Amino acid sequence: MAAPLPGKFITFEGGEGAGKSTQARALADDLRRTGLDVVVTREPGGTPGGEAIRTLLVEGDAGRWDPFTEALLHFAARREHVVRLIQPKLAAGSWVISDRFADSTVAYQGAGQGLDDASLTKLRSLVLGDFMPDLTLILDLPTEVGFRRIKASRPDSSRYERMGADFHERLRRRFLDIARQEPRRCVVVDAAATAEAVQAAIVAAVGQQLGVRWA
Repeated sequence: MAAPLPGKFITFEGGEGAGKSTQARALADDLRRTGLDVVVTREPGGTPGGEAIRTLLVEGDAGRWDPFTEALLHFAARREHVVRLIQPKLAAGSWVISDRFADSTVAYQGAGQGLDDASLTKLRSLVLGDFMPDLTLILDLPTEVGFRRIKASRPDSSRYERMGADFHERLRRRFLDIARQEPRRCVVVDAAATAEAVQAAIVAAVGQQLGVRWA
């Protein structure tokens, strides 16, 4: 019998309404059918402390936080997430799938809210060191399509969803920039396709990038 695959860390990134949560759960189910132990989590959140910080970030007025303060809150939640959940699970051989990770802070607080890249790089290095996902799936969707999906599925929008279309277009461009800059880690998936087609593209990417043999 072949030795089990070591724990891997997969992140889902992209704009609002791209279907990250749905596809993260679908991928987890697919991986579990191969015999892997899989944990699905999210950012901000994933731990009691992280979930408390999430409430501060997603509720209230759009201009509630200074961008640097907001980045600090995200990285505080992320540190708890990595130290208390992600790294222990990976060390135990589990696969971890996270709905958002550090790329979201680069996009939202960087491109979206104007925080400079140097500050974000320093924060990431301080909080995470060289810890990175094994694979990042960027679900790309035209901004207007994302907004239509949000309106159809969630009558009460979050703080980030209430930020303007220009903000969300900057996010989309930044995520695509990240994919171009890190092609070995990132795979862009067309999230405008059907849910089944998106899932198939994700399964293909995980198989190719991480060596999963699907049943």
